[in-house]
Amino acid sequence: MPSTPLSVLDLSPVPAGGTVGEALRNTIDLARRAEQFGYRRYWLAEHHFAPGVASAAPAVLIGQVAAATHHIRVGSGAVQLGHQTALALVEQFGTLDALYPGRIDLGLGRSGQRRAEAVRELAADAPPTAAESRVVDGLLIPPPFSFAKILTSPRAALHSALLQQPGAQPPAFAEQVGDLLALLRGDYRDADGLDAHATPGEGADVQVWLLGSSGGESAQLAGTLGLPFAANYHVSPATVLDAVQAYRAAFRPSATLTEPYVIVSADVVVAPDDATARHLATPYGLWVRSIRRGRGAIPFPSPEQAAAHTWTQEDADLVADRVDTQFAGSPSTVARHLRTLRDVTSADELLITTITHSHADRVNSYELLAKEWHG
Repeated sequence: MPSTPLSVLDLSPVPAGGTVGEALRNTIDLARRAEQFGYRRYWLAEHHFAPGVASAAPAVLIGQVAAATHHIRVGSGAVQLGHQTALALVEQFGTLDALYPGRIDLGLGRSGQRRAEAVRELAADAPPTAAESRVVDGLLIPPPFSFAKILTSPRAALHSALLQQPGAQPPAFAEQVGDLLALLRGDYRDADGLDAHATPGEGADVQVWLLGSSGGESAQLAGTLGLPFAANYHVSPATVLDAVQAYRAAFRPSATLTEPYVIVSADVVVAPDDATARHLATPYGLWVRSIRRGRGAIPFPSPEQAAAHTWTQEDADLVADRVDTQFAGSPSTVARHLRTLRDVTSADELLITTITHSHADRVNSYELLAKEWHG
């Protein structure tokens, strides 16, 4: 039986002391290496206002990565659909497909719509639900983390305003996805029956994915439309099982898929031995802390900088779910954890994201994992 495919999710991390230019060049170098190592696809995330993340314009970066590689699929993981129109994305990714046919993935997320939901969540003033960590067939499922306070902060409101035209409100996610798919197919009609055709874009061989962190709208819509779905264990480990179960329950065969297809993400650091990997992973907690404090991802610290930090219990609790579900270890240790994640979620593919302060350590992590995984 062939091994489950591995793919890459890259944020183009900026290390402490590094520059955005170096981070972007490192992304292109890693993509070339990942292709050589046998990874199936290379996805670029979309993040804004984060001094430690350089992947703010995934369509631009996808073109650079595709130009530097030969056959690996390249795409977004994920474009924030609420900040752009369906037409803009169809034209962008249609252009990419015209240049690199049959290699482009368009992963869609609903970050633009999530802030309005967070406002409603806080307005309801519902008390948090108590939960404890549990282990499901060897996979740690921690208590859920609420992003509501982050998404409704004054800084988040500022960022949202800068990402959209003045007064604009994100349309319903399902409506935008429907428009995007219709424009790709070439059968778009408005309420009055008037047609519109995207050039480039119409007829593009772009593989559309929906990404989700819960069993909510993204998972259910992906299933209903018969699209492939990406579930985020590395972002929201507490709800990964809800997400994949909701997707499979809602799945309906389509021209795209006859049966469900799920890729599940994991945060991974691999080194020759467990102790070295844990050392390289030491800065991860500080990096997550900056995100959850609403400051965006900081430049990724060195292990020495991270070791000098004094943790409060409050901050340790803030990042515990992410730190505890990061897979850091030797190739055999991490492969064992990934097999557990695959088996518990019934993943068809695994999406690996790795951040270390040193680019060489990051490349080495992906190489060691690929050699161990593919035998």
